[in-house]
Amino acid sequence: MSLRPSIIWRGLCTKFSSSQPGEILSYETEKRCRQVLSRTVLPAKASAGVLVTLCTFRGAPSFLYTLRSSKLKGRHKGDISFPGGKCDASDKDIIDTALREAQEELGVSLARSMVWGSMKPITDWTGMVIVPVLANIGCLEDLAAKPNPEEVESLLTLPLSLAFTSSSQGYTHFRQRGRYAYTLPVFRLPGHKVWGLTAMMTDSALSLLFPGSYSSVLSGSRSR
Repeated sequence: MSLRPSIIWRGLCTKFSSSQPGEILSYETEKRCRQVLSRTVLPAKASAGVLVTLCTFRGAPSFLYTLRSSKLKGRHKGDISFPGGKCDASDKDIIDTALREAQEELGVSLARSMVWGSMKPITDWTGMVIVPVLANIGCLEDLAAKPNPEEVESLLTLPLSLAFTSSSQGYTHFRQRGRYAYTLPVFRLPGHKVWGLTAMMTDSALSLLFPGSYSSVLSGSRSR
């Protein structure tokens, strides 16, 4: 069964408040997000954990992505991703998985206190259950990251103030057997597109960070 995407670049019906970007990583926001995420129902067994990385870069609250190495095997080489990977038997829980994988990819030690909580699990087309873990890793310049060249070609950031605007947003319509099936979000970086599961995680994080202001493309996407 084939899926045919059609990418459209235009607004996602979002509203923007100029007061939000500078305050979005405040203590009050963190406290609210931790409370919401504490209610996440996790699966009995997850396949992988992904660290949805918030940071501050050049004074701007941002998402931090990795450009996956083209040397990697598999269909996701060269993609824009959040750091993450499969669970290991030595991991205590899914947060351990996400932190361990992020440390391996970014080349820095990340404290568990940076984690705000686990987001809603996502099941991919292969049946893997992936748990996004939201974390604020702080000032990127102070982090002194040393990406693992075997896995990461470069690091990329997307300011939240830009991710929140229609100029960076798009969506992909997928069709099955010639009919509309579902819609997924897409985000634009200079020279790159964030899509697939990474875009879904970005969309979910924005919904959490900007409640009542950000309109998720995932809401009711199958009801069109």
